[in-house]
Amino acid sequence: MVLARLGLEPVLVSTVQFGRHPGWGAPGGKPVEADTMAAMLEGVNAQGQMARLSAVITGYFASADQVAVAANAIATARAASPGVLVVVDPIMGDEKSGLYVREPVARAIEVSLVSRADVIAPNAWELGRLTDETITNARSALHAARNLERPVLVSSVPAGDDIGTLYVDALDAWIALHRRARHAPKGTGDLLTALFAAARAGGKAPRAALAAAVGGVAEAVAKADDEDELPVAAMPTRLAASKRVRIEKL
Repeated sequence: MVLARLGLEPVLVSTVQFGRHPGWGAPGGKPVEADTMAAMLEGVNAQGQMARLSAVITGYFASADQVAVAANAIATARAASPGVLVVVDPIMGDEKSGLYVREPVARAIEVSLVSRADVIAPNAWELGRLTDETITNARSALHAARNLERPVLVSSVPAGDDIGTLYVDALDAWIALHRRARHAPKGTGDLLTALFAAARAGGKAPRAALAAAVGGVAEAVAKADDEDELPVAAMPTRLAASKRVRIEKL
């Protein structure tokens, strides 16, 4: 949804058909079968869409078989669009819930997708899972992210009364900080990943992409007005930094 509001044309291959966010309880619906996903992706490729991609984003998976399909799709996308940006959001769990996908799914993401990413976009808990380290602040997140040996965008980094999003690559490390919201709606992590991928694919340098992505999330949360999930009306329509966010170099 946010990509379309930014004027980009998304190609969505769903992994689930749910009636609501699983964080609220039984979501209704069911996962999409892996062979159905594979067939959908074959149709996307047959239409020539793989050759037009500027970015690929992976998100939630319900089975290890789905992860295998995604890994094959990334290989197809790279062959068709050699400059495509692959952003892997390793959705596995969070500090409050711990691991909320099945262990085989988490392991498949670690083995089959992380190594294929140009950018990995975990939250702090997921970064700890990927690196077997405990993330308590920006410095521990920086140390852990370096171990992944590829650019990393880490959300939900503890920073006192603030919350941080850290970007780390081989050359630099930046953290974007803003006040911790009293009530953060669901969907902010997905929004952050989409905005960052759009900014990088659009040619923004990492620091500018970080500022734009975190700025968009901060403004969307402010506009959501205590909604439980981000409403469409709160989604940004352009990539821009926010006065609510400050950027610091680490």
